[in-house]
Amino acid sequence: MNFTEQNDKSAHDPHDDGDFAIAPRPPRPLRSQTPHNPTWRDGAPTIPRRSKAPLIFFLLIVLILLSITLFLFEYERRSKPVIHAQQTQKQQLPTDDESSTPAPPTDTIQAAEQALKGTNAIPQQVSPSDPFDIITAIGDALAKNDFATAELLIGKTALSDESRAQLRKLASGQQLKLRHPNAVREVGELEINQRLRFALELADREVGKDRIYFDFKKEQGVWKIEKMTLPPTVEQSAQPAMMLDALGITDAFLLATLQQNFSQAKKFVNAETVSDATIAGLCILFEEGNYKLRPQKPLRATLQKELLTTFLAYVVAADNTHAAQFGITLRREKPEAGWMIHELNLDQLLSDYATRVAGGDVHYTPLIKNPNGGDTLVLYFDFDANELTPRTQRQLSIVAMLLKSDERKKINLSGHTDSLGSRQYNQSLSGKRAEAVRDFLVQSGVKTAQIITAAKGLSEPRRPNVTETGQDDPEGRRVNRRTEIYLDF
Repeated sequence: MNFTEQNDKSAHDPHDDGDFAIAPRPPRPLRSQTPHNPTWRDGAPTIPRRSKAPLIFFLLIVLILLSITLFLFEYERRSKPVIHAQQTQKQQLPTDDESSTPAPPTDTIQAAEQALKGTNAIPQQVSPSDPFDIITAIGDALAKNDFATAELLIGKTALSDESRAQLRKLASGQQLKLRHPNAVREVGELEINQRLRFALELADREVGKDRIYFDFKKEQGVWKIEKMTLPPTVEQSAQPAMMLDALGITDAFLLATLQQNFSQAKKFVNAETVSDATIAGLCILFEEGNYKLRPQKPLRATLQKELLTTFLAYVVAADNTHAAQFGITLRREKPEAGWMIHELNLDQLLSDYATRVAGGDVHYTPLIKNPNGGDTLVLYFDFDANELTPRTQRQLSIVAMLLKSDERKKINLSGHTDSLGSRQYNQSLSGKRAEAVRDFLVQSGVKTAQIITAAKGLSEPRRPNVTETGQDDPEGRRVNRRTEIYLDF
């Protein structure tokens, strides 16, 4: 008996039959019988092992589907640029019904930029919201004889077949040169915030044939050229003003006075209402005050009627400070008649000038009101002196230029003093002041016969020499120490 069997017997039968007694084996239950509840004698129940094949198969299917998805995504991503390129190429290829040349863009700015792509020039960013940029780009294109780009920038509205041919003829045989610096100049407003005029200044050309004008109109926030005015051809004579509307006449007048061209400026004014002294005084103000027209909107229309137009002209000093303005009024007798400058209101400009040059014991203003109407030129002197200052000499140089342009022109000089000193002494001093002006003009080339002098002494003060309480008034006396110049042109 082995150890196991001995333990089994002792456990089942309390009677011991000896070492050689064999316990009978219990019968095996039939498979059809329901198994009894297992006890510890039967041992642990056996758990059947499941197959892993279905799980592996499922994971394999998931892996295959994931691989297919990734493949399709990558394929689609890589194929898009190819399809887009093929479609673009297909669109660019002409069909049987289309021309082999692609149609130009409808927008002139885009068309100009496209035209520049085939050149070595660096395309310039042109903003349709800034007329200055547009004119600059047109000027650059014309300077390079790139008429295609210039014409696209100008646009069909302002460019007819006739003006296109004239534009090409303008630069035929030579390269068109632009004035440097400041080739682009804003002329002013035709209509407040709606219509503007610009000028493209040309170099090495006769005055009156040295600029191209462009009128802009604002449509839905975009500035477009509605009119282009080209200068006269070589065969044609230059006109005093290329643009004959009110803005063109005013611009031509101001350019003439800025250039000290009195004779040219006089052509644009009504001689019955604007005196020669006023024109000469404006020339002196521009020269002495070192004024220039304001770069942005130098002229702004304040009133526009069929027979009457008014502008405000804005000027600044050379250092862009001390901005000042003055009024210009134009009239015409009937709608088909030409515009003429009817009035110049220089009060604010004179005030700014006097403030800028004030100092010392000398009063400064080149114009005073004439009791008989209009303006009179005037020069001022230090106390008890008849010497000309550098400033008065520069002013007289302009007067001399006017007199030398026509020997038939004459002037009347009257010397004046303040009230200090005796009447006899002041009478002599006033004569010396008038003679000092005459001598300078003669030395400048003016004929003696063109000048008439008079000594007024203290008899005609412009302001009181004393206050209302009888005290001395130095400011009033400064105004009275003068020589007045009456232009009899």
